[in-house]
Amino acid sequence: MISMTPRRNLLSSTFATVALGSMAISSRAVAASTAGDITRDSDEALQILTRSNSFANAVAKQAIAVLVFPSIIKAGLIFGAAFGEGELKQAGKPVGFYNSFSGTFGLQAGAQSYGYAVFLMNEKAVRYIIDTAGWEIGVGPTVVMVTEGVAKNLSTSTLKDDAYAFVFDQKGLMIGISIEGTKITRVSK
Repeated sequence: MISMTPRRNLLSSTFATVALGSMAISSRAVAASTAGDITRDSDEALQILTRSNSFANAVAKQAIAVLVFPSIIKAGLIFGAAFGEGELKQAGKPVGFYNSFSGTFGLQAGAQSYGYAVFLMNEKAVRYIIDTAGWEIGVGPTVVMVTEGVAKNLSTSTLKDDAYAFVFDQKGLMIGISIEGTKITRVSK
């Protein structure tokens, strides 16, 4: 007779990790930041990003608005989730507050935190986010994820897409970050 103990242990570990990760993410959601906290953290994150990345700084100067999420928490084991709060800024002022959420399934284990900023380059992209009260990245405005490799092939004179996204302040044990499929939803603060 074949023992089911290793399989049962794996399933128990998986469910426990997912439950703990979900509790961590949902506890962050329950202890939601105030509008002032989000604005302060977003301002600080944008300053760090634009000071440390000259291309992000150049893109920021041409952008009409920016969606910034200073801290996204991601955890998972087979199933994963990522959550964070941020804001839409236009002319340096908050225009609205948003949640960023994504769920994943596949080969993954661990936890990490990171932030990201999406610089909106035209009025059409800004209107889309405001008028739809949210956005699923990959639907609507075209977003270019700017990595070091992509940045080498771009200049500020070649910025033709609707939006450019930069991930920053990555910490943790998971490999790779994708914002494709992330649901960004407007919230009241």
